[in-house]
Amino acid sequence: MRILIAAALTALLAYAGAASAQDDGLLYGPNDPAARPGGELTVGALVEPPALDPFHQAADARIQVTVLIYQGLVYEDADGTPRPLLATGWERADDGMSYLFGLRQGVRFHGGQTMTAADVKYSYDYLRDPANGSPGAGDLSAVEEIAMVDDYRVRFVLKRPNAALPIALGNKYGAVVPAGSFDSPDAMAEINRASIGTGPYRLKTWRSNSYLMLERNPDYWQPGLPLLDRISFAYLPNSASLLAALRNARIDLALLLRPQDARQIDAVPGLVVARAASYNQRSIDFNLAYPPVRDRRVRQAMALAIDKREVLEAALGGVGQVIGTVPAGMQARWGVPIEDLPFQTVDLARARALLAEAGHSAGLDIELVTIIGYDWMEPAAVTLAAQLARIGVRVAIKKVELGVWINNWRGRSSTVTLNDWGTAPDPGLLYFRHFRKQPDGYDFRNWNNDAASDLLDRAQAALDDDRRHALYAEFQTMLATELPTLMMFSTDYVTVSRDRVRNYRQHPTGWYFGLVKTWTE
Repeated sequence: MRILIAAALTALLAYAGAASAQDDGLLYGPNDPAARPGGELTVGALVEPPALDPFHQAADARIQVTVLIYQGLVYEDADGTPRPLLATGWERADDGMSYLFGLRQGVRFHGGQTMTAADVKYSYDYLRDPANGSPGAGDLSAVEEIAMVDDYRVRFVLKRPNAALPIALGNKYGAVVPAGSFDSPDAMAEINRASIGTGPYRLKTWRSNSYLMLERNPDYWQPGLPLLDRISFAYLPNSASLLAALRNARIDLALLLRPQDARQIDAVPGLVVARAASYNQRSIDFNLAYPPVRDRRVRQAMALAIDKREVLEAALGGVGQVIGTVPAGMQARWGVPIEDLPFQTVDLARARALLAEAGHSAGLDIELVTIIGYDWMEPAAVTLAAQLARIGVRVAIKKVELGVWINNWRGRSSTVTLNDWGTAPDPGLLYFRHFRKQPDGYDFRNWNNDAASDLLDRAQAALDDDRRHALYAEFQTMLATELPTLMMFSTDYVTVSRDRVRNYRQHPTGWYFGLVKTWTE
């Protein structure tokens, strides 16, 4: 017997099911009956994508844009429900050891080719091969084989069950591209500035340090979409210039990296401020190969010296929520209550004692990295430096460009860094890629923890929802104790738009899915 995916299920169930392709109207946000096609929109942003390669580039600035260019088999709804995108639906075997996906017919790539099962197999085989270097390879480490049943069906055969597989086939990583796309020696360089997906928009122009323009894909498979003819992303140097561009109507829409900035323009005529929940987190990440923080007692001492609320006030004007081990949007369903986690409250005496036990009674020096363009990081770093000085930890703040940061992160050569990232609302995707040791995970922080990796393996294989909860709760306690990362806070996403912008809904990942159904007066 197999479980047939047909009728829509309620949100946030374990992924034994999903919505059928009959619910296409739910993709990319709500429909607007008054919508009119045509027109242009300019989005202001502070951080430019380093490149557009959806397989290898990990920056959120890339993902925000490429979700409009590329598509995977599955779309992640705002509430976490996986919905068929390039798939028409799927069946999961009772034992969880295989998934059968039906594919849409008549889908065309930006180059004009028709998508078939051969393209799907090629794309996900490329993604899951660690030799190809995608940060998303670990999401598919449970896959043993991808087999073409016929031109419009593919079967994923697993080494072990993975309840989160459907949502892992979304398009943060793992877009479907034409078979053979990476065969050329120059392919990886070319795809950085190309548009070869199936998405509603395709790349028209990109002028570095200025703007990136997308144009409507005339062959897009969803009837009537997208609505806008062109979307331009204008890259501005700082938050002050972004606010000025909103005031003088140089841009139509902006997602504020510093949500408190909305207070400066909430009374400006013609501007509309909207606030939406997020799956974003702002964290301190430790490289456990970096000598000053190898000893977990040092990391624990730092956690006990940090007042997360004070950092939130300095960085974002308090517009957000202090978190423990999951983003705020996941807390109700998946999070261990913060009061039940260790090292969450300030205790300077205990912090100094832990440092002394670790051999640092005279204090120690660390480097704290921030990313240029992420305006919240500078006040956060200054506040953190002042807090840590109270226990004798001396902080040197280092600012780097996003491309440099990405290279250091993927090379696991960071020191201590601030981080800002969103996740799909599933703990398997939140934790496995980041914290499971290699080769199945990427273990970006050099934790290399056998017990944590075993726990993540067992949690990924659990098909029962209650069992998944128990295992991920156990992992969160381990995470809060060992502290390869210190999650500090989530912020609501605050968008500001001109009043001519209609039906934009900010997706809680922070990515621009909602632009597909946005229109303008």
